[in-house]
Amino acid sequence: MSATSAGDVETVMDLMADDVVFLTPGRAPMSKANFRAAAEAQAGASGPKIDGRSEILEVQVAGEWAFARAHLTVAVTPPGGAAPTVRTGPVLSVFRKEQGRWLLARDANMLVVQKMDPA
Repeated sequence: MSATSAGDVETVMDLMADDVVFLTPGRAPMSKANFRAAAEAQAGASGPKIDGRSEILEVQVAGEWAFARAHLTVAVTPPGGAAPTVRTGPVLSVFRKEQGRWLLARDANMLVVQKMDPA
């Protein structure tokens, strides 16, 4: 999460298998190349500020595969300081061990926009 917040695209990409697939509601599956393009477009001082937190609820390991179930909250604040869009919901991530490293192989997040209570 800290690498994403810092706009460190290379560190984020290094955590993923080459054949990683991201699944989100209402969108086509996203490849590593598509993820990189989106991350690079948002990185840097002119991009949005991204903050988040993850509550790990479960981790299971079976040989060279593992999965983690979590609850994720992500706030994206546009440049210029407009109000952030906050998305929250469950995530299921599948990891594969490659050359001694656990890499993200599949990620399904069911984040939805969190409705803000009027003040």
